[in-house]
Amino acid sequence: MKPLFRTIGALLAVVGAAVASSGALAAPTAGHVYVNDNTAGTNTVAAFDRNADGTLTEVAGSPFATGGAGTGNGIGSQGALQRTSDGRYLLAVDAGSNQISVLKIKPDGSLQTVGRPISSGGVEPVSIAVHGDLVYVANAGDGGSNYTGFTINAGGDLRPLADSTFALPDGSQPGDVLFNSTGTILAGTRVNTSLIDSFAVGRDGRLTAAAGSPFPAQGIGPFGSEFRPTDASQLFVSNAHNGGNAGTVSAFSVAADGALSSIGTSPYPDLQPAPCWVEISGDGNYLFAVNTAGPSISSYSIAATGALTLLGSTPFASPAGVGPEDARLSPDGQNLFVVDTAADALSGFAVSGGDLAELPSRTPLPAGAAPFGIVVT
Repeated sequence: MKPLFRTIGALLAVVGAAVASSGALAAPTAGHVYVNDNTAGTNTVAAFDRNADGTLTEVAGSPFATGGAGTGNGIGSQGALQRTSDGRYLLAVDAGSNQISVLKIKPDGSLQTVGRPISSGGVEPVSIAVHGDLVYVANAGDGGSNYTGFTINAGGDLRPLADSTFALPDGSQPGDVLFNSTGTILAGTRVNTSLIDSFAVGRDGRLTAAAGSPFPAQGIGPFGSEFRPTDASQLFVSNAHNGGNAGTVSAFSVAADGALSSIGTSPYPDLQPAPCWVEISGDGNYLFAVNTAGPSISSYSIAATGALTLLGSTPFASPAGVGPEDARLSPDGQNLFVVDTAADALSGFAVSGGDLAELPSRTPLPAGAAPFGIVVT
């Protein structure tokens, strides 16, 4: 047996030498990253393997056609791409064809369309909210601006929910629609008119506006928003259009009927221009605001009460022509990925508590994309 051992030893030595000469083995895949490309004509979703070191590798076959059409132009909104609660499907807005597409996520990260896109129930869908089998879409276009409800079943079939549409005045420009973690509250921002909608969600999925809704925002241009993952009664909203370095983030307490009340000394200063997109860590301890005009990302700690403390802002290493927009954390909280709309790329940051460190390189997105909306698994 000794010759066999010597042979195995020699083979291992050769393999070791090969690894040493070519560098470390490729980082294992930890999940995936998806981006709504919003391409004109045929809309697509770009798909990437998310490696353990934060780097991204394009999934074979990417980008994947949704079946609907994008606009080919930048659209400011949060949540234009969402994953269903069971993790099996992606829901994408097709803003150029006024439709919503459903794509099945395969085990290798590739995507397959489910049926045909269906009408969004309005004009220019820009944001999607999902909780269980209930889906709401924000439509932003004049002549069809609203929030409209749908249901989705285990097979990925998306169907309109009768009598669920809540009309919005033309020019409202909804920027985000979202559920809290229990699915009992739905909120939406009206960017152009600086208002915040808040609804109680009935057992039948239909909406009842809270007394006083829509509520005046605490700054100009309420935009990105997020409920605290660990407290369904706390809502945070960025105020993007105050001008200069006067951007703020608001913190609200949300009653069972959806009524909003201010937390502490809200709104909280951002000290940067145009805080637009908002993301909160899974443990509920930190909030990140993407300052599109900076460009930079501000970090806040969140107290148990919901009060915010600004920890600082992290500028982009190469700020020219970035145009950062929607952002999502990886489920393990180790990386934050940001859609760079102007650069047609993705940036990544390593996350440690509230500290951010930009990863060395950007990942390009498909040519012709006007990307918005991101999902990280």
